[in-house]
Amino acid sequence: MQQESLFSGQPQNTPLASRVRPKDLDQFVGQQHLLGTGKILREIIENDQVSSMIFWGPPGVGKTTLAEIIARKTQSSFLSFSAVDSSISKIKKIMKQAELDREIGQRTMVFVDEIHRFNKAQQDAFLPYVERGSIILIGATTENPSFEINSALLSRCKVFVLKALKQADIVKLVENALSNPDGFGKQTIKIGQDEIQAIAHFADGDARMALNTLEMAILNGEKVDDTTTVTMENLGQLITKKFVLYDKNGEEHYNIISALHKSMRNSDTDAAIYWLSRMLEGGEDPLYIARRLVRFASEDVGLADTNALNVAINVFQACQFLGMPECDVHLVEAVTYLSLAPKSNAIYKARLAAAKDVKQTANDPVPLQIRNAPTKLMKDLGYGKGYELAHYAKDKLTTMKTMPPSLEGHTYYLPTSEGNERRFKDRLEQIKAWHQQHG
Repeated sequence: MQQESLFSGQPQNTPLASRVRPKDLDQFVGQQHLLGTGKILREIIENDQVSSMIFWGPPGVGKTTLAEIIARKTQSSFLSFSAVDSSISKIKKIMKQAELDREIGQRTMVFVDEIHRFNKAQQDAFLPYVERGSIILIGATTENPSFEINSALLSRCKVFVLKALKQADIVKLVENALSNPDGFGKQTIKIGQDEIQAIAHFADGDARMALNTLEMAILNGEKVDDTTTVTMENLGQLITKKFVLYDKNGEEHYNIISALHKSMRNSDTDAAIYWLSRMLEGGEDPLYIARRLVRFASEDVGLADTNALNVAINVFQACQFLGMPECDVHLVEAVTYLSLAPKSNAIYKARLAAAKDVKQTANDPVPLQIRNAPTKLMKDLGYGKGYELAHYAKDKLTTMKTMPPSLEGHTYYLPTSEGNERRFKDRLEQIKAWHQQHG
């Protein structure tokens, strides 16, 4: 926990992103959907009507900066917490002090950066004080609050979604850093628009990454007398590989596997290959992807292509044998095959329909005629009586009932006419026609 730490001096060895951080809303760049003229968050901040809130967005979009601006604007005392050094006892001790301050009319604002890293007990320690209004909690997170923040705490906070910055916003921030006296405004820097645009493109909406890249480019630029020149050649060494935003345990993990699944379902081969590649570049376990493809093969292709499951299983085994990076082409092969395969979810729907009936009839007895009778007592009780072996029948079909009486007539599998499933549909219609004739 740090008190008033946001207003300490900023020596030149402080990272550039911190030195040129905006100090008020007029200097803030981006998030116009929240901070434009007349927008709700701007009104709340300017009128000092801040209540507990969560800022949710990707890295480098201004979450901490907004907290600092609020801290400067508000008439509250300001505290910041870190998950690393915030024990429950420490949180409770400071919260009790905040409670005492409230009783004498002093508000306390608490900023919790990366609140998703706080465990449940740590988050619970804030809850009663937020509930009573002893503190105003501002949390910042890159993870979906629905998954990472206790529901009781989340219900007492307004969530504001911050978006990745546009390239034009990043350009504006870079140009400001070059002219700002706290940045490089006191130095002579020669850098062209092409280089600035390249930095903005590489940052991909992350202001911190853009400013860190600019700082490294200037530190490694060509220095002659008092002038530093940044060229595309020396800049190229810093932007050769872009970091892929992909958290294997966070929301982005689920977003992208969902995108892959739905692209294949929509038979969009190129989109499916793209999302697969995003996962692989982000370091996803290839076996996780392969397992999802096995599921897809039955859930979304099913009997429309009876080879789909074979392909998925074979690729899963190939991934086990080879691992990354060699198994990447096998995954692309499977994703392409499944994308182009005819689609049917009849098997999946059959399973759901049957499961619904099972919940209502779980205790229905098995009809006696299809029970085994390994003992004399069981035979005497009628187990197996009336059983008809289909192999002995002329058409390999019998009129024997195999469904519980309460479910007779219920239908689960409704085949489509897609691909190979047409054959299964025709066969099923033949069976039904036979039963109508011999019923």
